Amino acid sequence: MTALNSRKSITYSTRLAQHIIVCSPIHGAGISSGFSLNAKPSVQTATAVQFLTVDEESAGQRLDNFLIRLLKGVPKTHIYRIIRSGEVRRNKGRVGADDRVAAGDVLRIPPIRLSERAEEKAAHPAPAREFPVVYEDDAFMAIDKPAGVAVHGGSGVSFGVIEQMRQARPAARLLELVHRLDRETSGLLLIAKKKSALKALQDQFRERETGKTYLALVKGGWPARLKVLDQPLHKYLLPDGERRVKVVGPDDPDGMRSVSLVKVVGRLPAPAALATAYPDGFSLLEVTIKTGRTHQIRVHLAHAGHPIAGDDKYGDFELNRQLSRVGLKRMFLHAWRLRLAHPISGESVELHSELPLELKNWLPDAPHRTQ
Repeated sequence: MTALNSRKSITYSTRLAQHIIVCSPIHGAGISSGFSLNAKPSVQTATAVQFLTVDEESAGQRLDNFLIRLLKGVPKTHIYRIIRSGEVRRNKGRVGADDRVAAGDVLRIPPIRLSERAEEKAAHPAPAREFPVVYEDDAFMAIDKPAGVAVHGGSGVSFGVIEQMRQARPAARLLELVHRLDRETSGLLLIAKKKSALKALQDQFRERETGKTYLALVKGGWPARLKVLDQPLHKYLLPDGERRVKVVGPDDPDGMRSVSLVKVVGRLPAPAALATAYPDGFSLLEVTIKTGRTHQIRVHLAHAGHPIAGDDKYGDFELNRQLSRVGLKRMFLHAWRLRLAHPISGESVELHSELPLELKNWLPDAPHRTQ
């Protein structure tokens, strides 16, 4: 991690490069002495009554959201049932799902048995893994996510960055994703270490107060005059259930406004083996997104007729096959720069992540600047 300047604006870059809720033990009740918000509760812990004291970091959360985060692997329908039935108590009284917990509240959590799938995941947790750190303090951290790694477990993926980080840092009070990156995308990823920082950072993303800039290599010569892509996007599912996104008309009721700003960094000839088939070569772009829609950059650039090299969802599949033969075996999209206000101090912070070696080596003479 390198601090590039130290006045009001601070820039950091890389060179290539549980939450513990206090539990009140009740003699003879078999109650656990601790409960990790990040870790999934064990079957032994989940089948015993829990009395948990809410601390200041969790204060202000809705009860349902608090329990959903706490009871990883427990179906939401079951969580809402035990709230409605009165089995969950706050300070010995009933509490609603939309009530907000306060510091010092004592919550009674009834015995809960996890599903077989959750028990299996608890018995075989994600392997611990640290990732290159671009910036870290008591409030949040920025890591350099490699391509090919999901940010969290989900459909078809048993674990991701956040689960591995929690295993690598079992003493961390809180580790939560601030935002997401596609599995195929590398670069800057923010992880909050405090609830207050999580809220402040997510508010900045939601209010479009951050500056997120990516580096993308696209097919052909991008027209320099095309600087603003303001096109609504719509998410839909393929017959096999896989998610896709497409550009729709401005009057489409399902369209979400999506804005990408494009700047040409340089133009690059195709490798010799591809020069005849692709005489226009490639363009290296800086793409700053003003909205954060799913697959926004990939869809906007492909819709403009210049798909990202190596994109296996929206790209030129024949080009991708040929690029793989000459060394580009992944999508050329990298979360390069992020500008934000520090969630605690309000200080302006600028983060950079250099192109990873598998991209930088493929373009050894790329006209890319880092400042």
